[in-house]
Amino acid sequence: MPLGGIRAMRVSRTLPHRELPTVGAWCFLDQFGPQHTDMVVLPHPHTGLQTVTWPVRGEIHHRDSVGSDVVVRPGQLNLMTSGPGIAHSEISLGEAPLLHGLQLWVALPETAAVTPAFEQHADLPVYEGDGVRATVVVGELAGTTSPATTYSPLLGAQLDVEGGATLPLRPDFEHAVLVLTGRATIAGTPLEPGPLLYLGTGRTELTLQAHDDDTTLFLLGGEPFPDDLVMWWNFVGRSHEDIVAAREEWERADQHRFGTVAGHGTDRIPAPPLPPLRLTPRRRRPHTS
Repeated sequence: MPLGGIRAMRVSRTLPHRELPTVGAWCFLDQFGPQHTDMVVLPHPHTGLQTVTWPVRGEIHHRDSVGSDVVVRPGQLNLMTSGPGIAHSEISLGEAPLLHGLQLWVALPETAAVTPAFEQHADLPVYEGDGVRATVVVGELAGTTSPATTYSPLLGAQLDVEGGATLPLRPDFEHAVLVLTGRATIAGTPLEPGPLLYLGTGRTELTLQAHDDDTTLFLLGGEPFPDDLVMWWNFVGRSHEDIVAAREEWERADQHRFGTVAGHGTDRIPAPPLPPLRLTPRRRRPHTS
């Protein structure tokens, strides 16, 4: 699907899926690129979530309504926490640069008292095992813990794999894997870039076999998320009314809730019309639980 117009960057969206709305608290996953293009995403709102931006290639200028103005580069984590409301923009640097990366959302627990915030981490911890180097982007893997703020037990890690490898996992977590580059066999399943492989819960380890020299994966994990989510556009809530209220406040430029993103004047992305039906929670189908 195009992001920002028919001539803009194309993205592959693997979460939410009609059969699998979440993996742990991870509720959204876009992979953009690899593509020579421009990313121009003007100010837009978020509620009820954290955004995780993880570039593999290219640089992105991030600005938001809590005053952040930074460039995120490969190997660096941008983590933005919306709380009840935040707005931000993302613009690529350079002319039609080669861009490749992930944009993920983490659903915030309904009971969490969270204020809007932003953090950037350029020095992330690494777990190393035979044949695998895991950069722990968010959460914890085998005792290696990211400094990123989280509100539920979670894992997000980039895996660089050479040959065969075995990675320890928490059996109380559900996990899923996405191939970024190369090809691999994961827990006996061949996988190429594109689809998300859901692994479920109960695993104490994950077997990996890289088939190319440059094989990079992204591992998602977390305790199964207890809440049913209503997701629409850039909003995560628990009810139809949550979404309606957020849309109305964005459309009337409610600065108390969403603030203002500096450097864009009055430019912003308007909310699309709501569909002519009541929004309902996304629920996973029984065979994926």
